[in-house]
Amino acid sequence: MVDVSAKSATDRVATAQGRVFMMPETLEKVQRGKIAKGDVLAVAQVAGIMGAKRTPDLIPMCHPVLLTSIDLTFKEEPQPDREGRCSITITATAKTTGQTGVEMEAMTAVSVAALTIYDMCKAVDKGMSFSDIALLSKSGGKSGTYSRG
Repeated sequence: MVDVSAKSATDRVATAQGRVFMMPETLEKVQRGKIAKGDVLAVAQVAGIMGAKRTPDLIPMCHPVLLTSIDLTFKEEPQPDREGRCSITITATAKTTGQTGVEMEAMTAVSVAALTIYDMCKAVDKGMSFSDIALLSKSGGKSGTYSRG
């Protein structure tokens, strides 16, 4: 692990995003609460929060970070793309005050939420896929602010 002991504690925020693509029928079942395993987005939200909190257990060189906030939102896109797929965009924002950032926590939250959506819906749509999991922005720390173009 990188030694961060000489760094000052600062407020740090990171936001990540990703998309889950699925058939229109699958999104309709999610929206109507017709997935057998339950409320897909509520479970995915809890899973994303849990994933963010467990990031150092999953990523070998990641520092344990005391998260002060982790927020997940979902935006449903019911209009099919050119491949006939609808999507759910997942956005996660992680916050802390500390010596190292929360970029990995935000991206882990998005990834775990996406995997949870897949797990809950795979009985009706095994062809779901993920795309564009990326850091959108981060602030705080020595390297300052980053914003994806």
